[in-house]
Amino acid sequence: MELIPISKILMRLSSGVVSLVLSMGTTSLAAETMSPGTPLQTPEVNSAKADLGKRLFYDARLSGDASISCATCHQPEHGFSHPDSLSPGYRGNGHFRNSPTLINTALKTTWMHDGRLGTNLNDVTREMITESYLMNMDMRLMQERLKQDPVYVSMFKEVYGAEPSNGLVRKAIPEFLKTLTSRNSSFDNGALSPSAKSGFELFKGKAGCVQCHTGPLFSDGKAHNTGVPENLDVFLDPDRYQAFLAYNKFMGNENLMNIKRDLGAHVQSHKVDGSDKGKFMTPTLRELTYTAPYMHNGMIKTLPEVVAFYNIGGEADTRKSDLLKPLGLSTKEQSDLVNFLKSLSGDSLETADFVLENKNFSYQPMTNWRKTSN
Repeated sequence: MELIPISKILMRLSSGVVSLVLSMGTTSLAAETMSPGTPLQTPEVNSAKADLGKRLFYDARLSGDASISCATCHQPEHGFSHPDSLSPGYRGNGHFRNSPTLINTALKTTWMHDGRLGTNLNDVTREMITESYLMNMDMRLMQERLKQDPVYVSMFKEVYGAEPSNGLVRKAIPEFLKTLTSRNSSFDNGALSPSAKSGFELFKGKAGCVQCHTGPLFSDGKAHNTGVPENLDVFLDPDRYQAFLAYNKFMGNENLMNIKRDLGAHVQSHKVDGSDKGKFMTPTLRELTYTAPYMHNGMIKTLPEVVAFYNIGGEADTRKSDLLKPLGLSTKEQSDLVNFLKSLSGDSLETADFVLENKNFSYQPMTNWRKTSN
């Protein structure tokens, strides 16, 4: 039976059902308050399952032509995001959005810049592996590849008591993602510098950042149009544009060939008046020092530029949120706000706990595999 990417399944549901699911998943997060000295509550992790998920995360054989792995677009040295404005995507394609960080992704309730996935990381993993412009893998082929690797056969047997399967891959990778959490940030340790403390007061007050950036992840889990300019490379690069067209086609967006902007969370609600076009999910503010460039399309390169962007109330957009107003922050206030944002970044996750040290995926395929027992 053909396995269909989850985004295409959601597209077939009524927009009301999808919106209800997404809103239910974000309410509790937005309602929580935040204060310095309160570390994140991290999920429990099964270390054996996480080790298996880590090996899968770095294995390019999970993509259709075995050219890219999850780690290709989510690199540890960049906070499990990618340093380019737009993600590479599958070979022969390009991507049309920036790779978001995977740090703390297990604590989220909605995923993707447009918020189209609001179920669980199992579904997110399936979407990433099977989508044609991402990893373009038929999961039936994937599990057969894994069955021919004696290391995987042994690991799956030990961890799950079963042979490799697509369902277990979608459990193991999320278990590894649960290990990617923030740790030892100045904010969580209650060790803000005087400048960062001033920035936090601006964050909650004059700058109004807390209107959208709230809760332990500093995200309200909702979509807003903040006037971020379009990244025209999406439309000028044929490889990226074909991926953009493929995505919009299966998201049910009308007038496909005349779309000249990223519609964002419009795929959730498809409002007839178009008032939801150009909205994107509020990103987490944690680990920003590792994850430049910023915004859904990587159009802003540095944190001072992000603060300057919001200080002028964002760029012009007829559908921009009424929450966006010029802030009138002085140069010192902008610097304080940047220092507060930096205080939300903790230890780098470039250690052996999160990076696969032995990336030897070479093996000799079994010549008589039809007659060989797993």
